[in-house]
Amino acid sequence: MSDKSLAILITLIAYKLVLVGIGLWAQRRTHDNDDFFLGGRGLGAWVAAISASASSSSAWTLLGVSGAAFAWGLSAIWLFPAVMIGFLFNWIWLAPRLRRQSRDLGAITVTDMMVTEPDSPFAGTIRKVASMIIIFCFAFYVASQFQAAGNSFQSAFGMSAQSAILLGAGIILVYTLLGGFWAVSVTDTLQGLIMALAAIVLPVAAVIAVGGPAALYDSFMVVPDTLTGAGETSLTGRWQGPAALGFVVGTLGIGAGYPGQPHVVNRFMALKDENSVRKGRLIALGWAVIVYCGMLLLGWSARLLFPGSGSEEQILFTAAHSLFHPVLAGIIMAAVLSAIMSTADSQILVTASSVAYDLRKHKQADKPRTLWISRLAVLGICVASVLLALYAPDKIFSRVLFAWHALGSSFGPVLITRLAGRHMPSGIVLVTLLAGFILTVLLNAQANAPGDFQERLIPFVVAMAIAWFGSHGRR
Repeated sequence: MSDKSLAILITLIAYKLVLVGIGLWAQRRTHDNDDFFLGGRGLGAWVAAISASASSSSAWTLLGVSGAAFAWGLSAIWLFPAVMIGFLFNWIWLAPRLRRQSRDLGAITVTDMMVTEPDSPFAGTIRKVASMIIIFCFAFYVASQFQAAGNSFQSAFGMSAQSAILLGAGIILVYTLLGGFWAVSVTDTLQGLIMALAAIVLPVAAVIAVGGPAALYDSFMVVPDTLTGAGETSLTGRWQGPAALGFVVGTLGIGAGYPGQPHVVNRFMALKDENSVRKGRLIALGWAVIVYCGMLLLGWSARLLFPGSGSEEQILFTAAHSLFHPVLAGIIMAAVLSAIMSTADSQILVTASSVAYDLRKHKQADKPRTLWISRLAVLGICVASVLLALYAPDKIFSRVLFAWHALGSSFGPVLITRLAGRHMPSGIVLVTLLAGFILTVLLNAQANAPGDFQERLIPFVVAMAIAWFGSHGRR
């Protein structure tokens, strides 16, 4: 092993030991399901804001967004407003309402919020359908995170992706099993701060290396776009006319998925007071600006620095190894693994809540054995996701967005309608969940449209229409 690889390894080992230590600390604060799944509803502004932001911004953010900027050129800029639309809606409109209503209802999971009529004969079916959607989507979502972990270790040490996937999954499993929501939220906060640091340091170094902002802009005129084969300054890339509109609308449609992400909005349910919501809003929006602008700048700079590089999703690793001392490169690698784990651990925990809490009868939810079932569910989803990552690999960018929109189109319309103060009959809730999920799966199987606007918008719009027009004002 080279001195550079050794320095990276030492940095990563120290980082992982800190995460396991947090898991051991959190174990002392975890006594029941309310602690394991919502941290006793005691999250402050910083922990809630950074952990929610990091959870919504997976390896897709550091590897996928920088890779898209590298491959698409200037047209990748539409990813920024797409993300900010989602952040703004979640923190300004959804967060305060969800915190209050979930507390009033005693809701522990997002699935609890789907059950609008607890005494309805459809209530149990809604729980089962919502839980199966979560389990299905998160198995693929977590698999993409493990796959990104494999890419990270393979890039740093030349080890096999299979070994790296098993190593990354093992670390996540340990601290999630130990401390549940507290461990996941505190480690996500640490990981989110590291992601922000990397999103400042690496792009700044890359822009300096290309000769400054002016040289970076000039590079769009002389560096071929990997899709078109020509210099690219167009805001719509290779698309023209109606296809260009589809590309822009489809890319902006990524923001529609934010309100329906169970692993993100459960942080809003755990906020301790209104003041935490207001402070958290500013922190989360500032974090998003730093991270997403940073990754776009990195991808654009890499077009000039590393033309002809291999996979665009490896461009961050290429830049880190080329621009930094081994210790700093180790910190960058830790940031990538932070993005991976901050999403994977939250999704694993939500999946465990679906298995151990939502799929069981509500009257059994507070029995002591439920906590142990929760931990067994964590183990089960880890194993399933590892198998998918090993035997059914796919591009991180596409796999994450599929799961993202399947969840967003299923849960988002129900949450928005209910938090708007409208009553949804149980039958309408069930149809909304199924419409959003099934349409996303069907359209994902079709050939990609410009910006993939069909998959990103049609299921959400259809489900939202069913939810809104099928509901009515409070009785």
